[in-house]
Amino acid sequence: MAAFRALGPIFFYFFVAGIATVMLGPLLPALTARWHIQDEQAGALFTTTFIGQLLGAWFATRNLRASVLYGSSITAGGCAVMAWASFGVANIALFCVGFGLGAGLTAGNVIVGTAIPAARTRLLAMLNVAWGIGAILCSLLVRLCGRGNVHLFFLVLAGFLGLGAVFAMALPKASLDDATKNLQGKQEGKRRFPLPLFPLLMFSVAMLLYVGIENALGGWLPSYGVRATSALRASSIALYFWIAELTGRMLLAGLTHLFGEASLYRGSVGLLILTEGALIFAKHLSPAGVLALTILSGLALAPIYPLIVSFFLARTGNHPRLGQVFAAASVGGAVLPWLTGLVSTQFDGLRAGLVVPAMGAVLLLTLSPTISPKTVGRTA
Repeated sequence: MAAFRALGPIFFYFFVAGIATVMLGPLLPALTARWHIQDEQAGALFTTTFIGQLLGAWFATRNLRASVLYGSSITAGGCAVMAWASFGVANIALFCVGFGLGAGLTAGNVIVGTAIPAARTRLLAMLNVAWGIGAILCSLLVRLCGRGNVHLFFLVLAGFLGLGAVFAMALPKASLDDATKNLQGKQEGKRRFPLPLFPLLMFSVAMLLYVGIENALGGWLPSYGVRATSALRASSIALYFWIAELTGRMLLAGLTHLFGEASLYRGSVGLLILTEGALIFAKHLSPAGVLALTILSGLALAPIYPLIVSFFLARTGNHPRLGQVFAAASVGGAVLPWLTGLVSTQFDGLRAGLVVPAMGAVLLLTLSPTISPKTVGRTA
């Protein structure tokens, strides 16, 4: 129980970070109107944020406790600046937001994923539930603050992130530092990288694709919905999306026991492909149809990332270069939402833009034989 209690600050941080990670989705229509920008420029905001995440994640595993503490503080500062930023300044502020999130989220995943190996999948699922609760509350907070009070949203979020930094100071510095050094020393004695090159590359690509798909859908589905029908609000669509993802992650332990990890991974990605296909090819969706496909997208996405991380950490444990693999995930978050906006602008519609995350899901399915537990067992 002591180990579980010691992880409390990480769970609170993930809850707050969930709000910050997904905030562009429900805020995008208001920000687009505020700055008078096109989809391609709006998509670049995702790119700026996730370039910051890439750099933050790259260095996150050098000092796990400091990454959570300072990451939360840097993100808080970026959100405070966003309250009144122009479009140009917003890119700098969002880079800082992303840098802090990359450092804190990567370190948090490694801390929780290596704390109790016997409970790894369950703890990672719980951690992602905490993140999902934050993602859901993001939409509620946007609605509570009001469309015309974007600055209030950013200031409230900055306050929560500051509180997360204060809680992170309670993390057991000595034990975390000693454990990290010991594990890093053992791994460095065996090999320079946490895995041989080919599986390492495949896991990096899988994380890249997942984060890119999740952020492309989470970021653009609210805009897709309000353009499809005036009866829907962007914040409502985002809310349904993240509630669905949270629900799926709460069910992860039971689904894993029922179907097995490898089968659940393949089934989830298959459902995601079908759902995205419907979003692309359906020409006249009703409000109920948009919400149904939004919910299915969230449910399909829910198990995928915790399973990828569990598969990965089961093979690597802790290692000083893990941050570089998690950094690859931020490349997806930088590129796929931007490409979605670019394709949407070029072909004059988000239905065309959503081909980008759909192709990413197809690639995720092709990686299943390489990263699944069956393969892990043969090659470890």
